[in-house]
Amino acid sequence: MPQEKTFARKRAILYVIGFIFNLSYAIPAYINSSFLSGFVSEKLVGIIYAASSILAIAAFMEAPNVLRKFGNVKTTVGLLLLELLSLTGLIWGNDTLAIISSFILNFVTVALANYTLDIFLEDFSSDAKTGRIRGMFLTIANTAWLISPYLASKILGNFGFTGLYGISAILLLPIIILIMVKLRGIAEPRYEKLPFWKSLGEIWTDRDIKGIMIIQMLLQFFYAWMVIYTPIYLHRTIGFDWPTIGVIFTVMLLPFVILEAPLGRWADKNGEKTALSVGFAIMATAMALIVIMTDHNPFVWAGILFLSRIGAATVEVMADTYFFKKVNATKTHLISFSRMARPIAYVVGPIVATILFTVFDMRGLFIFLGFLMLYGLRYSLVIKDMK
Repeated sequence: MPQEKTFARKRAILYVIGFIFNLSYAIPAYINSSFLSGFVSEKLVGIIYAASSILAIAAFMEAPNVLRKFGNVKTTVGLLLLELLSLTGLIWGNDTLAIISSFILNFVTVALANYTLDIFLEDFSSDAKTGRIRGMFLTIANTAWLISPYLASKILGNFGFTGLYGISAILLLPIIILIMVKLRGIAEPRYEKLPFWKSLGEIWTDRDIKGIMIIQMLLQFFYAWMVIYTPIYLHRTIGFDWPTIGVIFTVMLLPFVILEAPLGRWADKNGEKTALSVGFAIMATAMALIVIMTDHNPFVWAGILFLSRIGAATVEVMADTYFFKKVNATKTHLISFSRMARPIAYVVGPIVATILFTVFDMRGLFIFLGFLMLYGLRYSLVIKDMK
């Protein structure tokens, strides 16, 4: 009981840190591409994102060695200081090379800091409560994402890009203080060290770990395509203006705030397998509706995209819960592989889409994505439930 009380206090601190951290990088997230396009052509913006993702993947491979050497507290503080430096570069940089370098550094440090926060949360969790803990953390993080577009529009309108990145930088300061004051001196586990190929072999020989990582990859692929191509489809093909799209997207994101905490508690009692399968089926259904829908009613489109995110929120919390029931905080090499899914998706996704565009239009893209979500059932139906 005393240990559980200590863990509960540490988790409360991490919930606060998680909210502020996600708010810090969510505020400029939807504006970054527009900011970069002021320095390079729109075609090069995609290349910058791809290069950032590749460097993030390389950094994830090295991250377990850094954790073994410095521990998670020092590593996280170091990453946040580098992120602060990158934001300073975005604020004060006055040439293209400085801006691109600062953006790439920001992208990589944000990805790695998310990873180290995952390790903290796992260190202060018990398997019996993994679902509710992960569900609560995701709900708090997604609340920050829900309110960030509105805050970004207000900050950008009043203070420009300088104010936007300045607010993002200021929000990092209380996080650094909280970690140094509240988490310093914690007993850190002995982080395992395993070479890349041995780590990959460990994943490949464990059916459940391999299955849940493929599920995480499919989910990130869904996010990458939907983030990149849904706004274009709604604006150019369906004909909505940007203010209307903004309202639609706000409605679309609500399931992440409403559902993930209760779904996490449900997973602790009932397991993850069934809900994962239902989530993939819902996402596939939503893709089919996008393809056949020609109505210009924004309420209809908000409903379809809301449905798609019911599925995504379900898969997200179930996949995270399952993975962290199978893996503890010492398995940094496996957590590192898991968190590579997002940057890999942002490298592979646009390449696959570009190839498909040679044969299909935008609707063909969503058809392919729907079948890809159905393919996720192959893995969700065979993993062994964790209760």
